[in-house]
Amino acid sequence: MTQSARTRRLSSGKLNAEALYPPVGAGDAAIPAAGPLTCPGSGSRVHMVGVGGCGMRGAAAVLLRRGVRVSGSDLSDSAELGALRAAGGEIHIGQGAENVPADCDLVVCSAAVKDVNPEVVAARERGCAVVKYSQLLGLLMADRLGVGVAGTHGKSTTTAMTAFVLRQASMDPCFVIGAQVEQLGGGSGVGDGPHFVVEACEYDRSFLNLHPRYAAILNIEEDHLDYYKDLDEIIGAFQAFAGLVPESGVLVVNGEDGHALRAVRRAVARVETFGLSSDVNWRAELQGTVRGCWRFTVLRDGKPLTDVQLAIPGKHQVSNALAAMALCLHGGVEPETIAKALGDFKGAYRRLTWRGCVHGVNVVDDYAHHPTELQVTIRAAREYYRPRKMFVVFQPHQHSRTRFLLDDFAHSFQDADVVVVPDIYFVRDSQAERELVDAEDLVRRIGENGRDARYEGGFGQIVSQLCGEVEPGDLVVTMGAGDVWRVADGLLDCLTKRYGG
Repeated sequence: MTQSARTRRLSSGKLNAEALYPPVGAGDAAIPAAGPLTCPGSGSRVHMVGVGGCGMRGAAAVLLRRGVRVSGSDLSDSAELGALRAAGGEIHIGQGAENVPADCDLVVCSAAVKDVNPEVVAARERGCAVVKYSQLLGLLMADRLGVGVAGTHGKSTTTAMTAFVLRQASMDPCFVIGAQVEQLGGGSGVGDGPHFVVEACEYDRSFLNLHPRYAAILNIEEDHLDYYKDLDEIIGAFQAFAGLVPESGVLVVNGEDGHALRAVRRAVARVETFGLSSDVNWRAELQGTVRGCWRFTVLRDGKPLTDVQLAIPGKHQVSNALAAMALCLHGGVEPETIAKALGDFKGAYRRLTWRGCVHGVNVVDDYAHHPTELQVTIRAAREYYRPRKMFVVFQPHQHSRTRFLLDDFAHSFQDADVVVVPDIYFVRDSQAERELVDAEDLVRRIGENGRDARYEGGFGQIVSQLCGEVEPGDLVVTMGAGDVWRVADGLLDCLTKRYGG
């Protein structure tokens, strides 16, 4: 479909799901919908399968605030699902055909939901339209000024930065982020302004369902190799994402990432690069740090634009801030307003989130689960807390990711003093994949790189071990996309019982 034809179809107010959302790639598990779809509006009824995920929860909250009647199901309950109930959502724990309302207009599935799910089967038998979460985001974004943030890592923080700046500038955006953001009141929001800001996820090629006018590609590395064949296929997916940005739009791309530059070679939109080198459009001239939080001057095409002092640590956050600044300036915000908002931004949940301090021991939790994320986050934590000794509890996420990136993971802990690894968080992989690698394999590799690495399968053992070992001035960082945050909470409870609050 040509860009002009696609634009005409979007502006018509009615979307043909099969035309807009064709299967993409041989491995794609797309759940096609039949017939024309309109963006769910007030009074319509939407059921969400797998509603407990960050993105799905965010989309559900957006729908509820639009006046949509929302129901949903997931396998386990959570405080976040409780918040959806309080907002008017009808949430079921456990999945079955009986959960799908008889008068349902649309069923939305998370990326992990398969065709054999009983609620998907029931919806199709009733002739109800079924779409994926990313397709719903496409419907929500289609009639707004779309802003998409893509990349292997840094998406949540940069999306949150962008939404926060727009809100501080009274632009009143809609947004859906794959993380909770306290300063934004959660991971999603509905505003009356023109912008719809979305974290654009590459897994399952989900981001190809979006309709961005402005987009950022932060970086491209090997990841999700349970879905993609290799790095070339990943770059190809990002190339397709870049192609979604129309000629009237702008692509903001990491000018120091060769894979990202390769992905935008054929883009029809204007491409603007960012980074620390002299040959980029958006350059940060570093001025120094305050406990690992960088101060820098922003130069646009070589000319000084404004100064920024970040409140979150890590050199990698400078790149994230540059991308957010470029997106927001194109979105209509003045440079000084952007700079002030970036300086006020405190970060997203589970991104070096301080959980507490007992007996002089700081406990921090982070979502990092890719080798590069681990490296930059551990370094940022050391710069910010300056600990006597740093303990990192890393829960690997997926056996396939651990196996494919084993050597990279093993080199990710050079700034940690002690690394504790529990069992791998088992999600999406087959049992056969599970048998190919385990946490002890990673521990051996980390040890071969000169680190003090230990395997402790269960969270209870880890808490007991650390509770008896840590001393005042130490830092414990729990890291991973699974439920390793339980170790952080458990350790604080244990230290409190031992030493008092």
